[in-house]
Amino acid sequence: MNDHKISGVFSAATTPLNADGSPDLGLFTEHCQRLLQEGCHGVALLGTTGEANSFSSSERRSILEAALKAGVAADKLLPGTGVVATPETVELTKHALSLGVTKVVMLPPFYYKGVSDDGLFAAYSQVLEKIGDVRLQVILYHIPQVSGVPLSIPLIGRLIEAFPNTVVGIKESAGDFNNMQAIIAAYPGFSVLAGADPLLLPLLKAGGAGCITATSNLVADSLRTVYDKVHDEACAGEVEIAQARINAYRTLSNSYVQIPTIKAMVGLKTGNAAWRRTRAPLMPISDADYAALSEAYAKLP
Repeated sequence: MNDHKISGVFSAATTPLNADGSPDLGLFTEHCQRLLQEGCHGVALLGTTGEANSFSSSERRSILEAALKAGVAADKLLPGTGVVATPETVELTKHALSLGVTKVVMLPPFYYKGVSDDGLFAAYSQVLEKIGDVRLQVILYHIPQVSGVPLSIPLIGRLIEAFPNTVVGIKESAGDFNNMQAIIAAYPGFSVLAGADPLLLPLLKAGGAGCITATSNLVADSLRTVYDKVHDEACAGEVEIAQARINAYRTLSNSYVQIPTIKAMVGLKTGNAAWRRTRAPLMPISDADYAALSEAYAKLP
């Protein structure tokens, strides 16, 4: 794992909201600090779990700025900056760089479906060439079940070859372990990060770099145990217990609509019901589901 430019446990942080639907910056920065204290190497804010595509560019900038103002180190932050329009992706990425944040997670432009690898290569290339900053490190974001735009292994290779010091990793959120293994085999040293918590342990054993996951909002300590001790045979039992705990939380969060459920579970963890708020079109889980969730949450390890 030492060969990877980016490695570790990163939280796909969820974003709390005020009663009027605006981002609750104070509660968010508290959450970031707690995630780091619990073991995360960094916070991947403004991703799918963070409802990023429901926020405006100005809101996204204010969320990132708030984390930094609250004392979260720039090198601990991996904001999502990939949106549909190239100029806006450039703008958001340059904004991050202007604040000293050099690592970003970048979705492909995702409105048009069935686009070619040539088109995706052109889109990423235009973004990176317009930014033109040697400090930048990009983690590609592969989540075709949501974006509708897969990133093929040949495309990944073309981007690595064209931008070897910039395109350094991928968040693989399709949940396809065979695809993760194929990327690792094809591009040694390229950081493959699991987007699904149950795959962290097998991915690390296969040479992966770590994870960016939703359940880290709840069990960062267990994820860190797996990451730190995976290769220590004396700790195999401890690692298996930690992974089982991770899987239990992941399974419960997937029992309902995941993102509102993760937020509700963070609220149960912290005792703050404000976490239940979501931005439309996502809706908070119903009171009946929340009652059942609360009962099941209390029984988790």
